[in-house]
Amino acid sequence: MGIDVTYPLLFLLLLPCVALIYLYVLKSRNQTNRGETVVVAVLRSCVFFLIVFALTVPQLLLPVKGSTVVFLVDRSASVKDSGTKTLAWIEKSMEAMGRDDTFAVAAFGGSAIAEQALTTKHTPISQFSGELEDDASRLDSGIQFASSLIPSYSSGRIVLFSDGNETSGSSVEEAKLLKNNNIELDVVPLSELAGEDVALKNVTLPPSIYQGEKTEIALEVYSNTAKKATVRISLNDQEIIKKTVDVKEGTNLFSFSHTAEQTGLQVYKAEIITEKDTFTENNQLQAITNVKGTPKVLIVEGEPTGDLGNILNGGGLIVETTVPEKLPTTLSGFLQYQSIVFNNVPATSVSENQMKMIEQSVKEFGNGFLMTGGENSFGLGGYFKTPIEDLLPVDMDIKGKKEMPSLGLMIVLDRSGSMDGNKLSLAKEAAARSVELLREKDTFGFIAFDDRPWEIIKAGPLKDKEKVVEKIRTLSSGGGTEIYSSLEMAYEKLMDAKLQRKHIILLTDGQSNAPKNYEDLIEEGKGKNITLSTVSIGSDADKNLLEELADFGTGRFYDVTDASVIPSILSRETVMASRTYIEDSPFYPSIKDNPDWNTLFKDGVPKMNAYIATTAKQRALSSLISEKEDPVLAEWQYGMGTTAAFTSDISGKWSGDWPAWDRWGTFLNQLITNTLPKFESEPYMLTQDNSGENTVIRLESSTQNHLPVSVNVLSEKGEKIDVNTKLIAPGKHEVIMPKQSGMYFLSVEQNSNDGGTNLYQTGFTVPYSDEYLQQGLNKKLIKDLLAVSGGKELKEESEAFRKLQTTARQEQSIGSWLLLAAFLLLFCEIAVRRFGWQRVSRIFSTRREKSETTFSIQNKRVTKLKKVKQAVGKQEELKKQHVEIKQKREQVKSVPARRPTKEPINKLSQSEREEQMKRLIEARKRKK
Repeated sequence: MGIDVTYPLLFLLLLPCVALIYLYVLKSRNQTNRGETVVVAVLRSCVFFLIVFALTVPQLLLPVKGSTVVFLVDRSASVKDSGTKTLAWIEKSMEAMGRDDTFAVAAFGGSAIAEQALTTKHTPISQFSGELEDDASRLDSGIQFASSLIPSYSSGRIVLFSDGNETSGSSVEEAKLLKNNNIELDVVPLSELAGEDVALKNVTLPPSIYQGEKTEIALEVYSNTAKKATVRISLNDQEIIKKTVDVKEGTNLFSFSHTAEQTGLQVYKAEIITEKDTFTENNQLQAITNVKGTPKVLIVEGEPTGDLGNILNGGGLIVETTVPEKLPTTLSGFLQYQSIVFNNVPATSVSENQMKMIEQSVKEFGNGFLMTGGENSFGLGGYFKTPIEDLLPVDMDIKGKKEMPSLGLMIVLDRSGSMDGNKLSLAKEAAARSVELLREKDTFGFIAFDDRPWEIIKAGPLKDKEKVVEKIRTLSSGGGTEIYSSLEMAYEKLMDAKLQRKHIILLTDGQSNAPKNYEDLIEEGKGKNITLSTVSIGSDADKNLLEELADFGTGRFYDVTDASVIPSILSRETVMASRTYIEDSPFYPSIKDNPDWNTLFKDGVPKMNAYIATTAKQRALSSLISEKEDPVLAEWQYGMGTTAAFTSDISGKWSGDWPAWDRWGTFLNQLITNTLPKFESEPYMLTQDNSGENTVIRLESSTQNHLPVSVNVLSEKGEKIDVNTKLIAPGKHEVIMPKQSGMYFLSVEQNSNDGGTNLYQTGFTVPYSDEYLQQGLNKKLIKDLLAVSGGKELKEESEAFRKLQTTARQEQSIGSWLLLAAFLLLFCEIAVRRFGWQRVSRIFSTRREKSETTFSIQNKRVTKLKKVKQAVGKQEELKKQHVEIKQKREQVKSVPARRPTKEPINKLSQSEREEQMKRLIEARKRKK
């Protein structure tokens, strides 16, 4: 046991305390009672010392029994098969565990977790169950986490099971901190048996090339054995090269050539395939290059309408046409085009994720977008509150410009258990969007069903939209599925309603329990002007029944495989039910003062038959407007890109005389050209550094433009990555992002000196982790860890619980006890100074005298009792003598008289008689 103080320098406060005591003694030396001065000085000295001692925060150091051992296990990919061996090692080490010892088991990979909490039981875990990222080895995180499991009052030991290969961080620096906490670090090396492995280490491409240029694709391959392998290279997921090569042991370099035919950002993926490969994760890499040349436009259309592709081809653009079902599912698939055209495409055919990626390609990478009109476009297509509406210069809602017919809408939604989760959430969001599209005077009802119908919103005018939406979003899932009674209730609610439009939307992912006569119900509803559309969600729904119901109800049937399109379906149905978004009165569009179009329309504007009513957004430029001042052609800047909306169609059905106009082709080409990105040619030199914990991209300006830049990085899935951009030198910027393997796209926006904006886009790849490279046992790192921590490499299991080099001591604070003692002594000192030492000492002496007096009185009483007892005894003896004398006298009287003989007679003296009489008198008094 020992004592430790936290602030030893505070003992210097005793110096002024000593001075104060000395001054007090000097001041009191002339006083007569010098004893009191000495007593006060001693008491005051003790008080000062105890208070100063308490201020230093003193603690008793009590020894801690037993030791704490944390087994830290590497579970990364490089040692993925060593788990069973490690657990057996830990279990055997339990034989040397003492009664007071404790242990825990932790594991690490890309992060660290506890597999077994600190315990005194001698039974370790039988298997690892925690979830970890095995694509990294963060030794430093593992050591830090393991040390946190050891109590702060105790010293301990970390037993590390690892091959010593760390992918990031500095475990040596972390190990240096262990000594300060009295924690030892031992190592049990793990070495995997080396298997055959071929790794693709690098793919090199020029950052930009021109269309038609032949480019070299260089591959660096490392192998630990000589063998044959197949190299496959694909461009935008289309295979372009496949070749068998001989791979020798060590580093191999291979080169392939390819002629760039398409423009835009092109993604090359290289793969190497071989038998008996330990890690398949290191067999592929990607590289991105920007192919410059004629801009490429993607036209998306369900059914060909008009001759848009040929017209744009004639204008010198490269055109590719596809259907919405074949749209790309990755961001790179959209970035290879400079502009995208939706020609009469319904939102129900495009997933929410694809819309988001298109929106990102426009906003972050400067691509263009154009939507043309038709029965499936804008509000009629279901684009209300979608990412596509966000990027367009127009809103899908008419915002009350015209008197719409009265509408009654009933939504019948399946809330059975199978709908629980994402499907029900999207269905509720869809219903909420439908409510927002309706007016307050429109009638709306909402019925949810499981094994019976539940009227969530009673059919009636929408007086409080917010309350209705809130009630819809609180809906939860239920039990079975019974469709007919719910559909019957919906028809009953609309039968007698005096409305111009009545529509029911049924959504379900199941089958009704019992067949019913739906046809009679729907026929009766058709007589009351009620229409029905159905939505089949998932593969378990009764598609045949739902399609028949929609056909009977003169509505539309939707077979949904991607639940994210449900909101678009309901918003489209809501808009189509009103039938007023189409303006079909022939008119001549008016031209606003726009320099880009004035020349083209100098000879007049052709007649137009119809368009879809929309509302221009605040910052949008409406170049052509209708007689009702609705936008026919609107454009605006969205992020880095430019988008346009042409609310009439391309085929001529709605656009009237426009397709026959001699400048029709020029109009369409100029419309597309206005949306093309305005990129600057290679304004930056890009370098990449993956050596640290983060990926660092360095941008160096080639134009000496020192103005600030705006940088955006997106993943292959279109997710925006948080990056930190900083200026490190004039014209040099550094972009720091988390190090996560994958393909990324980078866009840079910078103002030019003339007030314009320069755009630059490129892509880069963060390669797979070094964890997937066979590196063997890192003996150097293990040696460094042991050197800085003072641990050892363990050979035997029993060494894990050997005696610690430093005995742990638990700290017990005594400051409060010191202050209590100081207070008691201070109270005594005050008493001495207040009453005087003589009076205080007299109090103690009086108590002592009283004690002695009491003791003497008790002794006197005992003595007196003894004397009384002796007197009583003498009195009895005298009585016996008196009886004997009397007997003798009687005997003398009975004997004849003789001549007396001269014998000595014992007579009592006067003093003896008086003493005897006193005792007799006292005895009588006591008896009374």
